[in-house]
Amino acid sequence: MKKIQMVDLKGQYEGIKDEVNASMQEILESTAFINGPQVHDFQKELQEYLGVKHVIPCANGTDALQIAMMGLGLKPGDEVITADFTFAATVEVIALLQLTPVLVDVDPKTFNIDTEAIKRAITPNTKAIVPVHLFGQTANMDEIMKIAREYNLFVIEDNAQAIGANYHSANGNSEKAGTIGDVGATSFFPSKNLGCYGDGGAIFTNNDELAHDIRGIVNHGMYERYHHDVVGVNSRLDSFQAGVLRAKLPKLDHYNSQRQQAAEKYTNALKNVEGLETPFLEGKEDTHVYHQYTLKIKDGKRDALAKHLQEKGIPFGIYYPIPLHRQKAYLDERYNEADFPVTNMLVQEVISLPMHTELDDEQIDFITSAIKEFLA
Repeated sequence: MKKIQMVDLKGQYEGIKDEVNASMQEILESTAFINGPQVHDFQKELQEYLGVKHVIPCANGTDALQIAMMGLGLKPGDEVITADFTFAATVEVIALLQLTPVLVDVDPKTFNIDTEAIKRAITPNTKAIVPVHLFGQTANMDEIMKIAREYNLFVIEDNAQAIGANYHSANGNSEKAGTIGDVGATSFFPSKNLGCYGDGGAIFTNNDELAHDIRGIVNHGMYERYHHDVVGVNSRLDSFQAGVLRAKLPKLDHYNSQRQQAAEKYTNALKNVEGLETPFLEGKEDTHVYHQYTLKIKDGKRDALAKHLQEKGIPFGIYYPIPLHRQKAYLDERYNEADFPVTNMLVQEVISLPMHTELDDEQIDFITSAIKEFLA
């Protein structure tokens, strides 16, 4: 059996080596390292894939979130509601812009933001909601958009973990995650479902005016060279990263399908094992692209299982071990532990198994057998 990796980028590279190497050589020969043809072509191709009017590439997923909020004109003190159970980047940018983060609990099955908790958190100062499509599964966008319309709020989708996932609304429409709210943001960090070989990100919107504003913000506030019309930042996707992404984008649906197949095999092997819960799938299979395959381990055995897997040479991840409301940087007297029962439970129970496009049946059997051996 080949060595198990949490993410097997080398194996994936073998399948796209010719395309990636050709792109790298073309960029080196053209010396178009910034805003070159590879970036513009990738932008157009991603727009077509997502079915969205505007894709604005940027330097990373955290910048994408920050620039989206800047483009919406949010002001210091404005309240932004987001999930307590997610990576810190989501709340980090809110704090950096001197907005007021409002953390709320998540759904115990999907791990996505609890829509009832959103409603309870709304005040006259609330200006936006940031749903995170966590671990690759789309949040309840029907309800989130309904709340946003009722209270006149912006919706900024954090789509860093769910590129390529579909959301099927109650009216029968199907849209790509990240394209439903006012603006979406994603990361192309190497381990993502669509990842480059460094840092990268992008912002999505169907709003022409907002797209225009964002295009200025990512480039020092310039629409014309040395004319700074708005306060901006320096956040650009470089040509090398765009070249990698162009090689991967045509394969994204296949990559996601491979993840879904691996998840199904994990679930079939573990579904009747006492002491754990396999990931909950809400709706159709294509609403979850399994950026992570995350189990809940009951009865306080998660950390012991982690040690057991480590001894077996099986990598794992604990996403996330500390809730955002307990992180030193984001402590706030407004938060009451009683408001976060699900998040406080999840940080004690979750463990993510290896999940990538190169997993094979022998590896999955070895991993699931080790888990069953421990819980027997």
